[in-house]
Amino acid sequence: MTTSPSSQRGPLTGIRVLDLSAYIAGPYGCTLLADQGAEVIKIEPPVGDNLRKYPSTLEAESRAFLGVNRSKLGIALDLKQPAALDVLRDLVRDADVLVHNFRPNVPPRLGIDYDTLRAINPRLIYCAVTGYGESGPLKDKAGYDQVLQTMTGMCVLQGKQDGPPEILYGSIVDYYAASLLAGAVASALFERERSGEGQYVGVSLLRSALALQSARMVWADGEPKDVGRDMRSGGITGIHPTRDGYIYISANTPHFWKALCMKTALDDLLAGDRYDTVRKRAQHHTEIVPKLHAALQARSALEWEALFGEEVPCSAARSVEDMFDFPQVQAEDMVAVFEHPSLGTYRGFKRAMVHGRTPGPEPFAAPTLGQHSDAVLKLAGRGDDEIAALRASAAVL
Repeated sequence: MTTSPSSQRGPLTGIRVLDLSAYIAGPYGCTLLADQGAEVIKIEPPVGDNLRKYPSTLEAESRAFLGVNRSKLGIALDLKQPAALDVLRDLVRDADVLVHNFRPNVPPRLGIDYDTLRAINPRLIYCAVTGYGESGPLKDKAGYDQVLQTMTGMCVLQGKQDGPPEILYGSIVDYYAASLLAGAVASALFERERSGEGQYVGVSLLRSALALQSARMVWADGEPKDVGRDMRSGGITGIHPTRDGYIYISANTPHFWKALCMKTALDDLLAGDRYDTVRKRAQHHTEIVPKLHAALQARSALEWEALFGEEVPCSAARSVEDMFDFPQVQAEDMVAVFEHPSLGTYRGFKRAMVHGRTPGPEPFAAPTLGQHSDAVLKLAGRGDDEIAALRASAAVL
């Protein structure tokens, strides 16, 4: 049962990260750094990260906030007050990384833009997470995951043919941006070991949404605008109904296609060369899919999953609740028990990557608002009297 940082070293042990970001992309990127041993200090305004206010069946806390902000120390600072800004600047002096997701016009107004903070700490890795980047006509526009999905074509592609566009729920753009953040910060820290200098790092939801579609973001000279970019195989590889439940099947290679046909008693689909390539099967999917659906009605999704085994890549459709005790998840030690001041204990995801020699500390619960303010203020060189004065002025919560 984990409640606080352990002494187990991670590849980023000794690195201090100041996380001024909110919602998902910035905060989860910092959590990925914490997974690897970095000391992450989450700096929130007195009203808290807006993710705390998202709908949740938990009365004391937001489920989304807990999941996105594990393994961080928490302080609440009102950066509109000079005394709070002084605290932040003092934290910057000894920090390695600062992450924020303010719109580009906000940091200069607050006096926390890259040039200002670089003058305080030339070794600082300064990471800005934006919706659309730091330049261009949309640079000051607020960016959100599903807005970027809709803008960049993801929703049109996700929708059924001749149907409306559809959102991919689960904040896929945010979480991918978080991964890009963690990778970019780690590489900037590596480069700093060579040069001795920090640098600006930019991550945007627009770049993330387009990076996710790199396989479709190819347009050869002379091709029409509406050239086919769908790599799906006409619905053969996809989710299918069974007698009880749904199953996802992938059968793009000759080996898996043959195994699928044999296991479902659709041997006739293997005769001749009509369906012998992925492209041909996609062209004739209206002939294949009805036969496949009829065959799959013979068993439940779980029965088909067992029957296909390793011969046909597949999975019965499960809920995320099934993952807490799923044998493979348990075997890989992906779930931890956390202690929380308000909730008591809860189970949650543990860490996103594995390092064999430097596995990193055991994770601990996301902070309550201002939970570690006193401890962080002491890191900034504030004594007890100064801390009391900051609290009295509401510069810190």
